[in-house]
This record gives sequence, C-alpha cells and structure tokens, in this order.
Amino acid sequence: MTTIKRLGVLTTGGDCAGLNAAIRAVTIRATRGYGAEVLGILQGTLGLMEDPPRAIPLDGQTNDTALLRAGGTILGSVNRGNPFRFPVEGGGEEDRSALVLRGVERLGLDAIIGIGGDGSMRIMHRLMQVGRFPFVGIPKTIDNDLAATEYAIGHHTAVEVAMEALDRLQPTAASHNRIMVLEVMGRDAGHIALSAGVAGGADVILIPEIPWRVEVVARAILDLRARGRNFALVVVAEAVPSPEGETVLAGPSAAGAMPRLGGVGARIAAALERATGAEARVTVLGHVQRGGSPGTLDRLVASSMGVHAVDLAMSGRFGRIVVWREGRVGDAPVETAAQPARPVDPQGDLVRVARGLGICFGDT
Repeated sequence: MTTIKRLGVLTTGGDCAGLNAAIRAVTIRATRGYGAEVLGILQGTLGLMEDPPRAIPLDGQTNDTALLRAGGTILGSVNRGNPFRFPVEGGGEEDRSALVLRGVERLGLDAIIGIGGDGSMRIMHRLMQVGRFPFVGIPKTIDNDLAATEYAIGHHTAVEVAMEALDRLQPTAASHNRIMVLEVMGRDAGHIALSAGVAGGADVILIPEIPWRVEVVARAILDLRARGRNFALVVVAEAVPSPEGETVLAGPSAAGAMPRLGGVGARIAAALERATGAEARVTVLGHVQRGGSPGTLDRLVASSMGVHAVDLAMSGRFGRIVVWREGRVGDAPVETAAQPARPVDPQGDLVRVARGLGICFGDT
C-alpha cells in the first residue's frame, strides 16, 4: 500500500523523441497499478511557478498507444529559466525556487517525476535540498552524456536520423564527386557523431574528445581518391573546434539560455575544399534530430523508465534517477546525474571499432 494519491509529471530541458512514451508509461502505471491521480505540469518548472500552477489531468487519453508514436512532449518544456537564477526584466537574476515549492503544495502533489537532462537533474536535486520536493528523475538527452546511465531517452532516435541522413547523402556525393559534411548535435560529447558515423559508413568522424587537424583529414580524403573513390562522408559534432581552434556559435542566445552551437560544419567544409581541391557541401541536421516519431529502442527505454520511476515514487524512494545499465532498468542517486558529462572515451570500444574500419578522426 502507498500513501501517494496524487503524482505530478513534467518534462524540462530540450525536447526529444520518446518523452511522450515516458509520460504515457508514468500515467498507466500510476493510475492502473496504484489507483493514483496523475497531473501533467505544463512547461516544466515554469508551470509550477505560476499562480495558480499550470497542470492538466492525465488519464485515458494519455494511455492511448498513439502517444508512443508522437514526437515532442504534450506537456511542453523549457530549457532556460533556472528557478534559482531566474532572469528578470531589465537584466539580472533572482531566486524563484520558493515559487516552485509553493506550486507543489498548491497542487497537492505527493510525488514528482521529472524527465530531463543533467542540468534539470541538478536543479531538481537542489530543490530537494531547500524544501519539500519529493522527486524521482528520468534521464533524457539526445547527447547521451549523462554519467549515471548507459542510455537516455532520445539518443537512439537522434542517431537513427543522422544515420539516415548519411544514407541519403552518399549517393548524391558519389553522383557529384563531392565531400559531404554532416553536422550533428552534441553539445559536450560526440556520441551521436560516433555512433551514426560508424553505422552510416562515414570516412571521417570529428568529435570534441579527439583533437583534429585539417591536414590529417585532407590526407585521408586524398587517399580515398587515390584508391578510386570519388566522394567522402564527414560527420562533425557541433562542439568540435573549427580549423582555427575556435568554438563556433550559431548566434546570440536568449537570456538564461546556454550558448547555441552551430556552424562548424561550414567552416570545416571550406577548409577541406581548400586543402583537397574537391567540392564540399555541408548539411546541418539541427533540430531534425529531436523531432519525429521515436524509434523502437527509445520507446522501450522510455516505457521501462516510466514504470520504474512510478514504482520508486510509490515506495517512497525519492532522490533517485532511473538508469539503464547492461540491458535492464535500475536506479541510482539523483546526484550521480549531476556529475560532469560523460564524454566519448577516445580509447573506448566504439572508437577502436571505427579505427579498425579505417575511419579517420583527424588525429593520426
């Protein structure tokens, strides 16, 4: 038996495929398995700060299997507006964490399940330390760089999108004797670029964890030409330094938001044109990697994590984050999700596989 009668669920941070599958799993497990009421909190912690808090009941419609297939999040999300450092009009910041805690009380929530990335988990953990915030976390990030879990919701679908892009770029590259540069997301880690590059048959993979040089990449492409290949596929993570060693930004960011990376692919394509004499084109996937219907593994991981999160909450095991390790769902202290990002291991298995396949990382 449990004393939890009303449970809230929210999504926060950047969107990705699989969020709705997790919301659906939370709703089904809580309502059918425990007879609890579920409220969906709109726009993450922003919804809790409003007066009255913004929330909607989640019931039969949320159980519909169509939600498994839906991209984005039906609850909305926010990737700026840290309640401890909330941007205010005219500049400056203020602590609005008390408004979040007030929202929890006004909604009568006995438990909160938050689906977010490392920044969101740090905020939730801090809220638990300053007031009543009975929290269980579900990790999501297309970058897959959370230290606590092998997989996070959204990563596999993002990789599938990038791999499909390579499949489509290859024939047009061969038709026009071109270098095709594909820029993918990956703010702090190159997991998407690495996995998609290996699966999609890339010739070059550039990730922030491995320093690279234009002349090394150019030599690899010229070697391909010498062996009779008339094209090359290059995958670039958005956080890779430019040929000049700079971090490339897409433009100014909104107040309270993280800097927006983007544009390094074009810088690299131009440098490779100069170094090889071959024509180069760049494709930037951007938010295409976040949208669309989730793939099979993201649906499975999201559903498993949603059920386990409810079970943790109902047993009073707050301050935990659901994790995926060695093919099964488990949990860990939420503070482990707030650890520094998990980068690609330059000596790891997948990098060794890529090198064994002759893929160039620009370092040797």
